[in-house]
Amino acid sequence: MNALLSPGLYIVATPIGNLGDLSPRAVEILSHADVIAVEDSRVTAKLLHHIGVKRPMIPYHDHNADGMRPGLVARMGTEAVALVSDAGTPLISDPGYKLVRDARAAGHSIVTIPGPCAAIAALTLSALPTDRFLFAGFLPPKEKARADAIAEVAGIRATLVFYESGPRLGAMLAALAAGLGNRDAAVAREITKRFEEAVTGPLETLAARYAVAPPRGEIVVIVAPPGEAPPPSTEDAEAALAEALTRLPTSKAAGEVAKRLGLDRKALYARALEMKQ
Repeated sequence: MNALLSPGLYIVATPIGNLGDLSPRAVEILSHADVIAVEDSRVTAKLLHHIGVKRPMIPYHDHNADGMRPGLVARMGTEAVALVSDAGTPLISDPGYKLVRDARAAGHSIVTIPGPCAAIAALTLSALPTDRFLFAGFLPPKEKARADAIAEVAGIRATLVFYESGPRLGAMLAALAAGLGNRDAAVAREITKRFEEAVTGPLETLAARYAVAPPRGEIVVIVAPPGEAPPPSTEDAEAALAEALTRLPTSKAAGEVAKRLGLDRKALYARALEMKQ
């Protein structure tokens, strides 16, 4: 039994770049945890070395989570188990929520030690509205699936937050411009590091910039909410429907255009049938 920490699960946020962002409370938990569940032991070992700590580590990531979870949950009955990701707050774009779910179902204590999060940090740099936002994570890499995912969020009146890798950034921004229109956006990278930057501008401009010079590392993309546009004209609706019919079945084409333009799906479906005939 740990004399300094009660048994249970401790969710510990770690720096996303600058190691000085590790909180004193996080240092205390990591120093005294019986075991630390880590995304990559090499990354966490560097962090532990920085604070002068050596603790047992167990890998817990997308590829082994289902197999490792029961053992970790069982250990929480008598041990203090800390959960970290490679950077930022665990559970954001990783499988940690399932560990929290199972720990809660087993009746174990769950404590969060908040701290850095790339999505929130990028929002503060973007100069875009922050009163209402949607974190959408990584978009699918394949063109069709990515377009479908963008169509699902196109009509949401909130700032959109995405993660993306450097090599895919240009194509992702171009897809956002095609699916959302030329909204204002921000690309944040190297957050909290020496060369931190947030490049802002219309999506089409950003897409052209990063198609020529893709950056390294993982990126946060922030996209402004849709503006207060006038209702689409009949001509605009029919043009959008005609385009959608070139790549989607009738029902899905009507649904996509209805969601994007805020129109009645049944009316669009009837019109789509007429256009196909």
